[in-house]
Amino acid sequence: MEQLKTIGRELAMGSQGGFGQSKEFLDLVKSIGESRSKAEEDRIVLSEIDILKRKLLEPDVPKRKMKEYMIRLVYIEMLGHDASFGYIHAVKMTHDDNLLLKRTGYLAVTLFLDEDHDLIILIVNTIQKDLRSDNYLVVCAALNAVCRLINEETIPAVLPQVVDLLNHGKEAVRKKAIMALHRFHRKSPSSVSHLVSNFRRKLCDSDPGVMGATLCPLFDLISEDVASYKDLVSSFVGILKQVTERKLPKSYDYHQMPAPFIQIKLLKIMALLSSGDKSASEMMYMVLGDLFRKCDSSTNIGNAILYECIRCISCIIPSPKLLEDAAEAISKFLKSDSHNLKYMGIDGLGRLIKISSDIAEQHQLAVIDCLEDPDDTLKRKTFELLYKMTKSSNVEVIVDRMIDYMISINDNHYKTEIASRCVELAEQFAPSNQWFIQIMNKVFEHAGDLVNIKVAHNLMRLIAEGFGEDDDDADNKLRLSAVESYLQIISEPKLPSLFLQVISWVLGEYGTADGKYSASYISGKLCDVADAYSSDETVKGYAVSALMKIYAFEIASGRKVDVLPECQSLIEELLASHSTDLQQRAYELQALLALDARAVESILPLDASCEDIEVDKDLSFLNGYIQQAIESGAQPYVSERERSGGMFETTDYHSQDHHEVTSHALRFEAYELPKPSVPSQPSAALVPVPEPSYYSEPHQPISTSSSVSERESSEIKLRLDGVKQKWGRPSYQSSTSASSSTPPQAANGTSTHSDGGGVASSSSSKPRSSYESKKPEIDPEKQRLAASLFGGSSSSSRSDRKSSSGGHKPAKGTANKPLATVPKESPIPVPDLLDFDEPTGTSDVAATDPFKELEGLMESSRQDGGGSTDVMGLYSTDASAPVKTTTSVDSLLSELSDSSRGTYHQSQTTKGPNSKEALEKDALVRQMGVNPTSQNPTLFKDLLG
Repeated sequence: MEQLKTIGRELAMGSQGGFGQSKEFLDLVKSIGESRSKAEEDRIVLSEIDILKRKLLEPDVPKRKMKEYMIRLVYIEMLGHDASFGYIHAVKMTHDDNLLLKRTGYLAVTLFLDEDHDLIILIVNTIQKDLRSDNYLVVCAALNAVCRLINEETIPAVLPQVVDLLNHGKEAVRKKAIMALHRFHRKSPSSVSHLVSNFRRKLCDSDPGVMGATLCPLFDLISEDVASYKDLVSSFVGILKQVTERKLPKSYDYHQMPAPFIQIKLLKIMALLSSGDKSASEMMYMVLGDLFRKCDSSTNIGNAILYECIRCISCIIPSPKLLEDAAEAISKFLKSDSHNLKYMGIDGLGRLIKISSDIAEQHQLAVIDCLEDPDDTLKRKTFELLYKMTKSSNVEVIVDRMIDYMISINDNHYKTEIASRCVELAEQFAPSNQWFIQIMNKVFEHAGDLVNIKVAHNLMRLIAEGFGEDDDDADNKLRLSAVESYLQIISEPKLPSLFLQVISWVLGEYGTADGKYSASYISGKLCDVADAYSSDETVKGYAVSALMKIYAFEIASGRKVDVLPECQSLIEELLASHSTDLQQRAYELQALLALDARAVESILPLDASCEDIEVDKDLSFLNGYIQQAIESGAQPYVSERERSGGMFETTDYHSQDHHEVTSHALRFEAYELPKPSVPSQPSAALVPVPEPSYYSEPHQPISTSSSVSERESSEIKLRLDGVKQKWGRPSYQSSTSASSSTPPQAANGTSTHSDGGGVASSSSSKPRSSYESKKPEIDPEKQRLAASLFGGSSSSSRSDRKSSSGGHKPAKGTANKPLATVPKESPIPVPDLLDFDEPTGTSDVAATDPFKELEGLMESSRQDGGGSTDVMGLYSTDASAPVKTTTSVDSLLSELSDSSRGTYHQSQTTKGPNSKEALEKDALVRQMGVNPTSQNPTLFKDLLG
């Protein structure tokens, strides 16, 4: 009674608009179906899109209306228009508790979205919840979405629930769970590699639908690894036997065939498992024979099973009875009026011909009839079969048919394939030389440049080598036949470029070999080719090379060569050609004509195109010439390995001065550490020098000024030795410049030593204290800039500048020389007594105390004056005492000079000012009670500096 009520409600809805659909939706479908043009259809759909956009934005849309709107959106999307504005509403509908709306939402989502869409993340949680639902219809809807929308990244989120559903009570859920796992395997095999055993178990499921769904993932797994599933052959044979015996429910029948799609899948799996396996093949003989007997060939599904049986037999090791059954089925296919069945028969015959060639001979006439069929697809399939059926007895008929078909079609791709097959068959089964040359001429003439260039090279090699036998007469006949045919064809217009290359090569090699044709005749034909195809440089190059061979053979044989006027004009034209290749060929031809017979025979021997060329990679024939050149003073050859790196030993640069190899290759090995020696003009190159760790001597105090200078010079030094000068006399620098920390020399040019004699003047041997390494590094860019501006190391330049500020003035011509070379007569400058800054450099004058000098002056004056000293008289401007003032100035300069020379080492070994001496000097000045600068400041400044 309830079913009758349901049918009544459905009929009532159908009378109103069709199972709950509104009249607007039916009018939309009707108007689109009646539209007469694409433009009218687009206008209707765009209008419907505007309506749906407005209605979907309305608040509180009824669920029944929303379901209809989703169906309209699906219809719009199916027509090729954009309905993305409604995707989010479809996603929301999947969250609804109503089963009908949820299934509609899942249907719309699977049609709207793909696995990489941004909205997929919004339905993953909904799918997880629905997979745990108690309603199997909801679970099935969620599994449908899983099979379409879950990508590799979201597989772990739903995989546990899908695995649990393999044991669900409903067979529809188990089937869809198998399908979901199959999709996971295709998307990410590693994610389900541990679940492969579930497919084996579900093969024995009680429901045929679950078993049939399991065959699909098993087919993929067996295709990847056949050996792991060999034990399932008996299981598959048993299942197929049960299916053929109609032990499955009637609901699985299709056109009275029991579960035909399960049978086809089983046959494909069995073909994989039994390939090359005798024992597995024997297990299948009985069930395959039953299929041939029971299949109904009057229906398409029956013919499909027969065709799959033929494919299976072609893969296994069949019995003679199965081959007869397969041949009989193929005969029925070929005799049918249906093109589809003929195509299946041709394809099946091509598979069985690998096992038994006798089967093809029985149907040769039927195959030839298929060549005349207007169906182009059937023709191409037939030509594939003919290619496999070709023998020496039928090669002429088959190749002629293939060439005729090649001429008639316009498909360049397939024409190229047919041409290559014709060439291959002609090379294998040619009945005579003349027939072979004729076929090659037809192929090149009609296929043109579509023929693969390898085919042309193979043809030239075949003509040169012959048929591989010791019969020279046959080979000569083949070459003569080729020359005769090409001389006939060469006059035809518009020959393909590749064909002309073959013709030119053959005429050049064998045109005059038998003496039938003169050199003038062949050379005239070649000149005509070069003139007719003047725009094709390749053809002209082949023609010039052929002329060179003909003239070379004539000169080598001792005959007089008469160059035709057209050939001479061709050579002159090519000598001025823009193509360097043609120019070279023309010059070579011109040079060859002037050689004698012996030289020409050595250059171009007769019929030597197939001779092996021995390549002397070491060029040993040049050894005598090289030895003679070296004895005459030439430089020896430097190998590529030596040029790329490791040419010289970096520790011996003096030997390079005597034996230097000229090379412009870059060197990437590191520079060696600098060595102190006399430098020439340096080429500035800054390299970091690691600071050596020395222990400082406790009995040798280190001055602050020298330590600072040493730290500055130890950071980055100039790498000067081994650097080749780019200007002036070519030489290598053998050492670096003198260190900037070298102490100044005395006036006699000898270095000053400490009292202990343990401190050397070189900075490399100077002991360093532990706190020196804490000094921050100087920017290398600044160092390079300093070296560029001042032509030396930055530390030495800094020291020179500080010395200059202290009153030193370097002698002329000593800017780039070490301090040890300063002349003896170089004057020691007067120190600046007004500079009271703390000394920071290596200058000796910076450590001199002006009050100490005044004290010495007072003592000397006291000795001259007899006990009383008139300090004011020293600075008096009275003219009555000019001599005394002058004497005082000279005495002051002498005292300053002696003090600077005598206290130099003291300044080096004394750290900071002496406080005791400073106090004594201050007290002495206060006792004097005068300010020396207040009397005459101008004279004081002039006196002191």
